[in-house]
Amino acid sequence: MQLEVDRSDLHRTRIVDDRAVALAANAARLRVDAFALTSNNITYAAFGDALQYWNFFPASSTDPGSGDWGRVPVWGFADVVESNVADLAVGRRVYGYFPMADELVVEPGRFEARAFQDLAAHRQSMAATYNRYVFTDADPIHASDREMHQMVLWPLFFTSFLIDDFLADNDRFGASTVVLSSASSKTAIGSAFLLASRPGVRVVGMTSAANAEFVRSLGCYDETVLYDDLAALEVADAVFVDIAGNADVRAAVHARFGDHLRYSMVVGGTHWDHRPDTQTALVGPTPEFFFAPTQVAKRADDWGQSVLDERVGEGWRRYATWVDGWLKFDSCAGAEEVEATYQTLLDGRADPRIGYVCSMHAR
Repeated sequence: MQLEVDRSDLHRTRIVDDRAVALAANAARLRVDAFALTSNNITYAAFGDALQYWNFFPASSTDPGSGDWGRVPVWGFADVVESNVADLAVGRRVYGYFPMADELVVEPGRFEARAFQDLAAHRQSMAATYNRYVFTDADPIHASDREMHQMVLWPLFFTSFLIDDFLADNDRFGASTVVLSSASSKTAIGSAFLLASRPGVRVVGMTSAANAEFVRSLGCYDETVLYDDLAALEVADAVFVDIAGNADVRAAVHARFGDHLRYSMVVGGTHWDHRPDTQTALVGPTPEFFFAPTQVAKRADDWGQSVLDERVGEGWRRYATWVDGWLKFDSCAGAEEVEATYQTLLDGRADPRIGYVCSMHAR
């Protein structure tokens, strides 16, 4: 069973009950136990064509004339329930990239102590980090009582770590202030948490009036500014980390800082459905899209994979403990509940204090 989304109208969804297919000699069947749904998955859909996110899990059929269907990727856990691959035993549990589905058939290969890669031909042109499935019994990040934390927060925190690291690697382009849009999103919160631990960095969060109290309560932002009060932004040498993807907000931030804006980074699209009021040319630097796998590859080369894993792990353990002070988890089960949760996130109605953990298997 799959939840599919119309690529041309993200509000339009359908539930497809696919027949289980017989496994090829080089394949294995993973039962998708649970996965997280966050605003990050909405970004996957919004940027699906530009960044190939739709290509990971092609829809079973396009049904010409009735929609251009796709499958939004999510992060979660699965168990091996059938395998024709000698190196992959039935019963092993893995963490990785899945569609919103009850199962996924993969072609395991490139085994290492901690993981394997899905070698399905259609996935090979995409970043390898998304094709890697990590064995939970060999994963230093995994804790059986913290799987919800890992599903909801780990992919976002890893992106946050890379944002913070990229800025540090470039000496924050000479700026001491970092401004983040969509400050209530978990990617922004993770970034702010890490940035706030660095000496001499001032972290400013931009948010809506509805989320302002929550953002201020977190304690990782030095200042919280509302979107409709950008004149309150103190002008200083700054970097803009744009997680909202709102063109009007971006233009206003660029106009406010002018030549003091040293770098402009586009990370996500939590305001995916916003249509800009104007087409005014931006003042200051040209925004650059942040593609996390590029920084992963750089640091794996700079430090070695083991050091990278160690540094990310140390930050993760601090962060996962800190979020227990404000984050709650909400579970949904069955295709209809998953669909409703997806629509809640798509419409921006989700409570930032909640982490949504889903399963296509009914209770």
